[in-house]
Amino acid sequence: QVQLVESGGGLVQPGGSLRLSCAASGSIVSIYTMGWYRQAPGKQREFVALIISNGITHYADSVKGRFTISRDNAKNTVYLQMNSLKEEDTAVYYCNGPRDSWGQGTQVTVSS
Repeated sequence: QVQLVESGGGLVQPGGSLRLSCAASGSIVSIYTMGWYRQAPGKQREFVALIISNGITHYADSVKGRFTISRDNAKNTVYLQMNSLKEEDTAVYYCNGPRDSWGQGTQVTVSS
C-alpha cells in the first residue's frame, strides 16, 4: 500500500511563496506519475500539476509560470514550489500517486 504524506502548507500573503513536500513510502516517485491536486471550500478537487516518470511535467493553466513540480528520487519526495501566490490559490493541497493513492492534504491559505 502506497503512503503519501504532505507537508509545507501554511498562511502566506499574496505574492509570497511556499514549497509543499510529498514524502512517499517506497521508491515510487521515479517510477510512477506523481501529481498535486487541490480543493478549495465548496469546490471540487482540481488538477494542479504532475510529473511523469521521464521527467515531463504538466500544469493547470491557472498555475503555469508560478508553480513548479519536481522530485528527489533519493528522498522519495515530490515537491511543489509555489510562487506569486494569489488568494484564489487557497485550498487543501493533495499529493496523488500510483493505484489512486492520496495523502491527507495540507492547507494553503493566501491572505493579507
